[in-house]
Amino acid sequence: MTPRATTRAVRRRVATVTAGAALALTVSAGAAVAVDGQRMPELRGRGLMHVFSTVDYRTRVDVKDVSGQKRHVLWPMSWKVCSQYPAAGRTIGDEGVRVGVVKNGEKCPRAATV
Repeated sequence: MTPRATTRAVRRRVATVTAGAALALTVSAGAAVAVDGQRMPELRGRGLMHVFSTVDYRTRVDVKDVSGQKRHVLWPMSWKVCSQYPAAGRTIGDEGVRVGVVKNGEKCPRAATV
């Protein structure tokens, strides 16, 4: 590589790292904020993707597999909601939203809690 090409490559890497750091700060700063007065909708029985499209994007959403298999929830379209906190109609506070999920096609456990 020529010195000029090396300089361009270094600048490109620095720009990429800077942009990535700015994005990470923006996402982490906004993730824990809840919107004042937002009411919790009824989410049980709905798909997990519905949770993310219904709740304000600034609200923290914690997701847990309640099947007992301790799986990681990676693809929201493959999961359905069995339990939720806070209850439907309650105000969403600073702690955000917690939902318990199982894979589509599975039955929700009787004591599914988050």
